Amino acid sequence: MRIAYVTETWPPEINGVSLTVARTVAFLRERGHAVDVTRPRQPSDADLAPDGNTLLVPGLPIPGYPGMRFGLPVHSRLVERWQRFVPDLVHVATEGPLGWSAISAAQLLEIPITSDFRTRFDQYGRHYGWIGCAGLIRAYLRGFHNRTHLTCVPTQVMRDELLNLGIRQVAVHGRGVDTRLFGPHRRDRMLRRLWRAHGPVALYVGRLAPEKNLGLAIRAYEAMRLVEPTTRFVVVGDGPWRERLRTRCPEAILCGTLTGEALAAHYASADVFLFPSLTETFGNVTVEAMASGLSVVAYDSGAAQVLMRDGDNGRLVKRDDEHAFLRAAADMAADADARDRLGAAARDTALALDWDTVLARFESALTDVASGTYSAVRPASAVLSASRNTTVVAE
Repeated sequence: MRIAYVTETWPPEINGVSLTVARTVAFLRERGHAVDVTRPRQPSDADLAPDGNTLLVPGLPIPGYPGMRFGLPVHSRLVERWQRFVPDLVHVATEGPLGWSAISAAQLLEIPITSDFRTRFDQYGRHYGWIGCAGLIRAYLRGFHNRTHLTCVPTQVMRDELLNLGIRQVAVHGRGVDTRLFGPHRRDRMLRRLWRAHGPVALYVGRLAPEKNLGLAIRAYEAMRLVEPTTRFVVVGDGPWRERLRTRCPEAILCGTLTGEALAAHYASADVFLFPSLTETFGNVTVEAMASGLSVVAYDSGAAQVLMRDGDNGRLVKRDDEHAFLRAAADMAADADARDRLGAAARDTALALDWDTVLARFESALTDVASGTYSAVRPASAVLSASRNTTVVAE
């Protein structure tokens, strides 16, 4: 196929969406598809050679996230480009202004459109002071995705939520994890020595931002330290909450943004993964931690809800029950045998989650939509029913 792929985030930006879309594009190209990417121009692009398969468009920094950008609408440029490239399908990975203009251009040219639902922006209001806008944001998301032929989500729960929001064509297409990169074999004694780790290490990986509920992560670490004073707290990531975190928890080890083998070593060298976020559509870091053999403490949401069983391969806590989250973290600090048992079971769960299998299902859905056979051969009811048995993984 000839696929036009539109995204407002791309490496070297570090977030679950950027890494997933880059992997998806690479997979589709390896499978022989011609993939034309449209994305915002980044400062690092000045050092790159021109790429005929990429359209760089104007973008602006996201308020509060100077290292990330959103794309400005470029309807006319997309129409002109796609009249030359003539895609069989347009896939829109993100829901910003660039994505909206891509849908409009594809509709004008009568090209089939698919989309991803990546972020519950309507739930961010309580963290950024615009809670009164939640209804408007939901209306925007509903209008955005109902203009596409299919919206892909990572979990069955998210599918049900979108159907309740009035988004019509929704199917589950999950995420994978690289178990060769992320695994217990990356554990690094020298790194633990650098951390002065003489007991359990609690780890957080992700954006340092209000919606990530980092205050609870700090309190969970403090609860762990009450039962095991040698507990250390390691934080990987960056964002607008960095200085506040440094002030509230000066003993935390702030490692900044990491990727590749360095990130894998930080996962594997910890013991307990704390993930208190309630705003994730999935949460790739949860599965990366499981693949690394960590005992995970997380809310019953996103990837954890799909993949974890409380007391079997992690500690799964009822949504919004902060006391239960703190108790589960303290339990992990006090019981090394439980940490080892849950971590080993988590690794076994992650081993079943192969990126190629996950992306092949996604490729098949794109092929059906592009050929016009998706609704006829696999009507929405059949797709949604089948999605209940779809294995999914990490954002």
